[in-house]
Amino acid sequence: MAVTVIGVVGTTVPDGAVETLDAATLVVGSRALLDGYAPESAKTFETDDLDPALNALAALAGDESGVVLEAGDPGMFGVVGALRERGIRFSVLPAMSSVQRLLAKAGRGWDEVTVVHAGPDGLARAINVCRARRAVAVVTSPGAGPAQLGSGLEGWRRTFVVGEDLGGPNEQLTTVEPAQAAKRAWGQGTVVLCVGEQDGSGVRSWFAGGEPVPPRSGWGLSEGAFSHREGTLLSADVRAVALSRLAPRPGELVWDVGSGAGSVAIECARLGAATVAVEQDEAQVVRMVTNVAEHDVDVRIEEGAAPKALRNLPRPDAVFVGSGGSDVVTACAHAGAQRVVVALATLDRIAPTREALRNAGYEVEGVQLAASRLDELPDGGARLEPSVPIVVLSGTRTAGPSA
Repeated sequence: MAVTVIGVVGTTVPDGAVETLDAATLVVGSRALLDGYAPESAKTFETDDLDPALNALAALAGDESGVVLEAGDPGMFGVVGALRERGIRFSVLPAMSSVQRLLAKAGRGWDEVTVVHAGPDGLARAINVCRARRAVAVVTSPGAGPAQLGSGLEGWRRTFVVGEDLGGPNEQLTTVEPAQAAKRAWGQGTVVLCVGEQDGSGVRSWFAGGEPVPPRSGWGLSEGAFSHREGTLLSADVRAVALSRLAPRPGELVWDVGSGAGSVAIECARLGAATVAVEQDEAQVVRMVTNVAEHDVDVRIEEGAAPKALRNLPRPDAVFVGSGGSDVVTACAHAGAQRVVVALATLDRIAPTREALRNAGYEVEGVQLAASRLDELPDGGARLEPSVPIVVLSGTRTAGPSA
C-alpha cells in the first residue's frame, strides 16, 4: 500500500505526478481536482467530507495505491496533518503554496508576515491576528473569505491584497480596503495579505512572522516604561497578576476599559492579542497615544465613557476594567468574554463587583495585592516601601447569565 500526496497549482502538477496518478487505485481530492486529474479506472472520494476518504486510504492493502490531490502546498493548513493523525504513511510531491506565490507577487519576505488559516471555526481568531499584527497572510475557506475578514476589521486601518486563482489561468491580485472587500463577491481559494498603515515592511527577523511572544523584555513592565499621571497607573506588580488572569495571546481580543495611560492594553498587545482601549479622559488618551507609539504596538483607542462607548465594539475574549462604576462592570460582564478582570482600590466595590460577575455566569476569584518595594536611601542603605493595596477580582465564564 502506498499513498502519495500531490500538490496542484493552477494547471501544473509536480514531476512524477502523472505517472503516480495513472497507477492509482484510489484518488482523493476536491471535485474540481478529481475531474481534472483522476484516471477513470480509479475509485474517488471528495474531500468535502474527509472522514470517509481517510477511511478508504487507511483500508488500502497490498499493491493498491492512493493519491491525495491538494491545491497548493499540502503541508500548509492542508491534508498532511489529517493523514498523520490517522497514522497513514505517505510521501509528498510538493508544490508552491498559494501563500508563497502571493507574497512573492507582493514582494514580501516570509519573516515579515504572520500566516493564519481562517478555517470553519477560525475566522474570529484570524481577524484578531489581523487586528494585532501589521502584516498577516490569511488562507481563507468557504464562509471565511475576504468579505468576512473585511467586515470584521471595521474600525482598524488595514489594506488587503487579495490573490485569486493563484497559479491558475485567471490569477489576479486586487488591492482593496476592508470595507470594500466586505461588499464584493469573491471566489473560493483566495489568499489575503492584510497590512497596516505602518506594516514594518523590510524589517528583518530571525523568527518568521515577526518577533515571537512573549517579548524579550517580558511583561509587568515598570511604571517608568509609560508616560502617566501620578497615582493613575496600575503598578507593575498588580499589572503582572492581571495579565496572568487575562491570559492574552494571538487570536484573541482584549478590552481595556478605563484604560488611563493604556498600560494593560499595551502589555496585552505586546503578548500578541488584539486590543481595544476605552478611555474618556482626553489628557489620558494623549498619553496613551504616546505610549502606544513608544512600545510600537497596535492598540485601537476609543475615546468615550463606558458603558456607552462599548456598544459597537467587537466581542472580546477577555476584559480588564481599570475604572468605572457598577454599570461599567455589569456591561463588561455581559459582553460575552471568557475572562473578566477588575482592579479595585476601594473595599465597598468588592461585593457588588463580585455579585455582577457571578450573576453573569462567572466563577469569581479574588486576591489583595500589597507589595513592598525596595527603596534606596541616600546613605546607601535600603528600606521596604509599601504600596497601596489593590484587590483584583477575576471571573472565568462557566455558564450563561442567570435569569
